[in-house]
Amino acid sequence: MEETEETKLSLAKEFILFLKERKKFWLIPIIIVFFGVGLLLVFAQGSVVAPFIYTLF
Repeated sequence: MEETEETKLSLAKEFILFLKERKKFWLIPIIIVFFGVGLLLVFAQGSVVAPFIYTLF
């Protein structure tokens, strides 16, 4: 089965192309915040810092 150019693009590249084409640049800060909160939750899980992070929310 042959891969086309579209299937070779990664998800991040496709998302960036979507933002450029549709002029949806306002989505970038939302994605960054979601990614940051996700990283915070992953790194804080099971650590000593977890009780202090829960007070932020």
